[in-house]
Amino acid sequence: MPTVLSRFDHAKQALAAARSIDEVKDIRNRAIALQEYAKQAKDTALIEDATEIRLNAERRAGEMLAEMKESGERHDGHGQSREVLQSQPTTVSTQTLSGLGVTKTQSSKWQHLAALTPDKFEIRVEHAKARVANMTTSAPAYPKAEYSGENEWFTPQEYIELAREVMGGIDLDPATHEIAQARIKAKKFFTIADDGLSKQWKGRVWLNPPYSRQTMEPFIEKVVEEYHAERVSQAIVLTHNYTDTSWFHKAAIASGAICLLRGRVRFVAPSGDIASPTQGQVFFYFGKDDARFCSSFGEIGLIMRPV
Repeated sequence: MPTVLSRFDHAKQALAAARSIDEVKDIRNRAIALQEYAKQAKDTALIEDATEIRLNAERRAGEMLAEMKESGERHDGHGQSREVLQSQPTTVSTQTLSGLGVTKTQSSKWQHLAALTPDKFEIRVEHAKARVANMTTSAPAYPKAEYSGENEWFTPQEYIELAREVMGGIDLDPATHEIAQARIKAKKFFTIADDGLSKQWKGRVWLNPPYSRQTMEPFIEKVVEEYHAERVSQAIVLTHNYTDTSWFHKAAIASGAICLLRGRVRFVAPSGDIASPTQGQVFFYFGKDDARFCSSFGEIGLIMRPV
């Protein structure tokens, strides 16, 4: 691996000196190769360095693509450019992207990275580093919303405040990310690295479980088990409204009340991006104060009580 990728500051200098998409893509591709090697070697420090280099390269490529849009220039991918006809829209055309070896999805994603404020970009970097590093452990992956392509999506603040109002506080968030705790503020929380399914749950629980087929049911079974064991005194669980699934029925039967949300939850990414969900959501309440749940959550959806 060339020394340009041996340390982040070298790569940063190379990115600053790059004058073409090809140069930036080369640095990005080398970072990806280094990242894969580091994952195999379980070298967390190297994983983090490679991930940060990759994201900075993608951000630099996004800046270049955005400049192409603004200037109305078409690049050949080798540092050359020529003016395009003024009648053409000031976007990077599919033909131009093809010549650069960049897909439309990559172009959109990289330009979005370029548009992030420095603080939001730093959050994106830190989250990506943590996510990739966790891939070296035996803990399961916890995608929060399969439709999104992202690994973490956080619940908007207003729903968390409703849950806090109903339960009087949040003692445990067993499937979360450290970044999310800035808004959830649980007394105790488990991240992917902790493997919350292997831990004992106690007190008042807020649960926005990972939204994959492989992990949803185990988390639902866990909250039901801990509630029946009386270790969990109250719990509010947010899921998609997949009424045809076995885990939905398990949750519904064990819960005291259900809120079928009016509209959809627009989950928030670590960088501040807002999701455009294609599926509706539901809140399950476990506890003895279902009247309070019905009063609070009745403002945002249809309340139902299992027979």
